[in-house]
Amino acid sequence: MSMERFDALIIGAGVAGLNCALHLPEAMRVLVVCKGGLKESDSFLAQGGICVLRDRGDFQGYFEDTMRAGHYENNPFTVRCMIENSRRTIEELIALGVRFARDERGELRYTREGAHSRPRILFHADCTGKEITSHLLREAQRRSNLTLRPHTTMVDLLLAEEDEACLGAVLCENATGRVYAVRAGNTVLATGGVGGLFPHSTNYRILTGDGVGVCLEHEIAVDHADYVQFHPTSLYTAGHGRSFLISESVRGEGAHLLDREGHRFVDELLPRDVVTAAIYEQMRREGSDFVRLDLRTVEGGERTLKEHFPGIVEHCRKEGYDVFSAPIPVVPAQHYFMGGVRSSLSGRTTMPHLYAVGETCCNGVHGRNRLASNSLLEALIFARRAAEDIAAGSAARGEAAFDPAIYQIKQIERARRARVRKEIRRERK
Repeated sequence: MSMERFDALIIGAGVAGLNCALHLPEAMRVLVVCKGGLKESDSFLAQGGICVLRDRGDFQGYFEDTMRAGHYENNPFTVRCMIENSRRTIEELIALGVRFARDERGELRYTREGAHSRPRILFHADCTGKEITSHLLREAQRRSNLTLRPHTTMVDLLLAEEDEACLGAVLCENATGRVYAVRAGNTVLATGGVGGLFPHSTNYRILTGDGVGVCLEHEIAVDHADYVQFHPTSLYTAGHGRSFLISESVRGEGAHLLDREGHRFVDELLPRDVVTAAIYEQMRREGSDFVRLDLRTVEGGERTLKEHFPGIVEHCRKEGYDVFSAPIPVVPAQHYFMGGVRSSLSGRTTMPHLYAVGETCCNGVHGRNRLASNSLLEALIFARRAAEDIAAGSAARGEAAFDPAIYQIKQIERARRARVRKEIRRERK
């Protein structure tokens, strides 16, 4: 097996992976790989926006909204860290050229989504994730110390003797099937969520929980693997594939959820899990496969829809729905993973020299249910903190040896254990 060496290896090229790479010193040689193309991350799909602390008077409200949405299972220290660093993060994005919506005076515009007590969400039309991620990607492609390698799948982690530290990862070139090892001073898992494991999801199909899976295999701590969030409103279709998200901002701006008779049946701005449950219950009562979302009640009418939600309007048109004349059919779909690889406020996992950031990790900021538009913010902030921790040298490695022969033996032993477990499960049945 051939071997490459880098100072840092980042697996994933969404906002978390890219922001981590951009905050590492330019003296470090960094490899960023991703399973699909460089634009095939859920970060590019995020429609609604990104939260920010509007002013010091908003701190307690923002904190309480996040905790309440998470059923108070959040880590309050992580929540506080996220909120306190939100304004700095927005300023960094603006400096990179990210164009958030502004009012006629040039001031930042804020919108509101479910479970928020006030408008505190910045946005760019209905493609905020694309706007942010494309600027991060452009900057990453400009940096000479960063190597971006798409269509590359992580096969496994490289571990030192007795599995006491991470040394890098084994990668596979998708097009050729070539398998090779990358040795790195520190490895960062930013592999995204688990939507590809579900029949209906707003995620890309390639997002199959690779980072979580490899950590489970090596007994690296994973928390709350059952904390999966369903978004209340995806455009209903009888077909398969990635579900098209109808942003929560639409409801934040006044869209109504309706039953078969055209009556509202739930407060549209309750937390996502509550609204999702109400939709499923309404579908059960009606014996239907969807409920209806009326965009005509959005404040500002057609003008707001065309200015704030042009992508949604156009996609619905292509699917045969005119949002200006009738409600559209919507149904919940898997959307986000609140569990993941256990990580600290600096992204450290329970294995030395291995970090986890973004949707791959579970640092406790979301609790049982994520507050709308906290995902991009959380990913950016804790990815930066992981980079700063790596740069500070607080996780500096010794030269633990990697022996390819020993690695192959461990792989064979791991496969044997898996077969034994399978046989045990079969006998129990």
